[in-house]
Formats: sequence, C-alpha cells, structure tokens
Amino acid sequence: MRDGAPTRITALVRQDVRLLLRDPAPLVVRTVMPLLIMGFMQPLFRAALRAGGETADVNGAEQGVPGMAVMFLFFLVNVVGFAMFREHGWNTWDRLRASTARPVELLAARIVVPLAAAVLQLAVIFGAGGVLFDLRVTGSCLALVVVALPLALCVVMVGMALVALCRTISQLSVIANILALVFAGLGGALTPQSAMPDWAGPFAPAVPSYWAMRGFNEVILRGGGVADVLLPAGVLCAFTAGLTVVTLAFFRADHRKLSWS
Repeated sequence: MRDGAPTRITALVRQDVRLLLRDPAPLVVRTVMPLLIMGFMQPLFRAALRAGGETADVNGAEQGVPGMAVMFLFFLVNVVGFAMFREHGWNTWDRLRASTARPVELLAARIVVPLAAAVLQLAVIFGAGGVLFDLRVTGSCLALVVVALPLALCVVMVGMALVALCRTISQLSVIANILALVFAGLGGALTPQSAMPDWAGPFAPAVPSYWAMRGFNEVILRGGGVADVLLPAGVLCAFTAGLTVVTLAFFRADHRKLSWS
C-alpha cells in the first residue's frame, strides 16, 4: 500500500488520540471549570444583562454559558502548543522529521485532535448550560454551530501560530494565558459587551472572541438564524486564514524548540 499523505496524517492523529485518552484531565478540567464558575456568577450575569437593557426574563445563562465557553476555549491554545513542544522534549521530533511525512503534514496532523477537543468542549458546555442553568436559545441551533466551528478552528490556529513564533514552551504558555484573558475581557466573555468600559470598545473588534460572542448573542438573545451570524463567522474565518499564513510563514521544522525537560 502506498504511504500517502492521508495515511501518514492518520497515523500521527491516532498517536495524538492515544495520548489524549491516556491523560484526559486537561480536557475535563477545561470543560468542568466554566460550569463551576457559571454556578457562582449566574446572578451577576443576570443583573448585568438586565442593566444593559435586556428583558426581565433573562436568567444570566445567556451571557455566562457562551462567555465562559469562549474564555476557557482559548486556554486550549496551551494544549496545542504542548502537543508540539513535547516532541522536542521527548527527543522524537527529529525522528518525525526523518520519516516520510512532510512538515505541512506534521502541522496538519497536530490540528485534528485539538480541533475535535475544542468542538467537544463547546458542545458539552452549551449542552450542560441548558440542563444545569436553563440556557434558552431563542434562535437557530444551526446558527450556533456556524459560529462555533470557525471559532474552534481559530483557537487551534492561534496555538499553531504561537508554536511557529515561540522558541520555548515557557514563552508560549505565558503568551497563551495572557491572550486568553485579554480576549475574554475585550471580547465580552466576562461581561456583556454593552457593559464594557468605553476605552475597550474601539479595541474589541480586533479580537476573535468579540466576534464569537457577537454571533452567540445574536442567536441566544436576539433569536437570530444562520443568515444573522454570517458576518461573525466570516470574520472568524478571516482570523483563521491570517493565523494560518503566519504559521506557514514562520514555522521551520529544523528549528529546535525548548520544552520543560
């Protein structure tokens, strides 16, 4: 059987799946923590939504569930980086380079599992939000998917771009954590966009989390459909395309990365 690109990528993806199943704790924590925080902060989110002019029947889950989902999804950037840097820490990267897999195939394979984990994380948080916190989606659930999929891919590509730009895992970890918090604040994940400070308004559209929250709010609070979220989804796709260009431009397979070891 010919050892083509799909076969090589599939082999690498299977290895990543085995590693994830061996230690699923990071995925579990990133999924459970936003729900725990939501349990404490739902009254604050409810008050913020009502103060921002929303109807009195909002219960806070309309802001808290998508907000916490978006915030914790960006912490997945660390996991994307660790998956690449661990190969250097384990001294297996040179072995991968010596195989028949091309550098672009090594990158493509490392996207699949984090992307699946991101989609699963969003699905579980939104599903649990409906069961535990009475999240009511007044619009199209398909429209939520139209926003969620490019958001998940955008998050993964933030991680890949940082892998290309950072030399050490410490650099990547610090930058990823800072970006997650900045994106949460500017994007309206921590507070409704109507309650954000005046100085943040001009900067908010420059971060992908803003467009994710705009899309989710359009569906959950305004009853929007697929047509209403095409702009936010399109902007998220544009962010993803830009990050892909950065990754391909700066990634060098022969550059040595420093892991924790």
